[in-house]
Amino acid sequence: MLQISPSTYRSILILQTKFIGDIVLASALAKNLQLQYPGVRIVFLCETHFAGFLTAHGIATEVVPFSRAKMRGSPLERGRELFRTVRALRQHRFDMTIDITDSKTSRIISELVNAPVRVGYFPTERPLRWHERQPANVKMKPFGFGKKHYLYRYLSPLEALGVDLRVRVPAIRPLPFETTRALALLARHHIQPNAFVAVHAGASFAGRRWQPERFAEAIDRIVRETGLRVVLVGGSDESEATDRIMAAAKTPVVNLAGTLRLETLLALLKEARLFLGNESGPMHMAAAAGTPVVGLFGLTNPVRWAPVGVPSISLRPSMPCDCVGGDLCRRTDPSKACCVWRLEVDPVVEAALELLARTEIVLEAAV
Repeated sequence: MLQISPSTYRSILILQTKFIGDIVLASALAKNLQLQYPGVRIVFLCETHFAGFLTAHGIATEVVPFSRAKMRGSPLERGRELFRTVRALRQHRFDMTIDITDSKTSRIISELVNAPVRVGYFPTERPLRWHERQPANVKMKPFGFGKKHYLYRYLSPLEALGVDLRVRVPAIRPLPFETTRALALLARHHIQPNAFVAVHAGASFAGRRWQPERFAEAIDRIVRETGLRVVLVGGSDESEATDRIMAAAKTPVVNLAGTLRLETLLALLKEARLFLGNESGPMHMAAAAGTPVVGLFGLTNPVRWAPVGVPSISLRPSMPCDCVGGDLCRRTDPSKACCVWRLEVDPVVEAALELLARTEIVLEAAV
């Protein structure tokens, strides 16, 4: 391992070009680096639409945008995006790059940026082909500190650098003006803080979305048992699921899906009594905001991806899974499998009621 004085590190690039859940987990890495190297500039390479979230919450000093869509385009589009990205990054003259994306593209970028210290996984997540190489000169384990959760994949650079692990879970505090905005939005719908369940029915692939009609039945039963209100959250591209829930639910539901930017969503989740949803980015946002979580999992293993840092229950059907998705499923790929469809309503409702009862004691003690 390279031994360099901490005062040497003035700027660090973190390559994290994945999704919002990965960004949330990686925020713990950034916080530990900020504590270890006071005054260091943390720059993230990530999707453009995450830039405001990262800088507003102090996770990154700056963001260099990166387009995954363009990197899936024509060879000319890929070449232009790679050239633009590397040119923007090299202007920073980084002292260190940390590649937690661990893709062929991120390794190329890390090599071309050519910082003195380059941290990368050994071995990589997918074996390198004969023409590929790992440009890192500091080797980090696939999962750090002897743990199995994906959070520790993103904390592994600390162990490789000999940095103490001070912040063990993501904790992101909503911005005050976003909290004001979220409270005003709730008041408009006559909902009190800590008196509603935030429900996220979306996911990146149809097979990872629990059936909307089952969400609707679970919502009706939870509302009947607790008197809590329900607010649907999610992206504008998840309207099909939320529309089906609205049509099937017998109790009033407020649908805010597609209306909130990430900063406001975090503030809203902070005010929720409980989060109920598929394994997704908003699930990790709710946990980082401090809200109890019931997470619904399919082929993805909760041991790797369960919410961290808050009281939670992760539900998953028995495995191996009897395929219910037909040709839609790619059984070995957690992001393309429909196993979550096998979850029945009863255990989801029971988990929500159990977690509400368990955390009620904590709330009373806090008061």
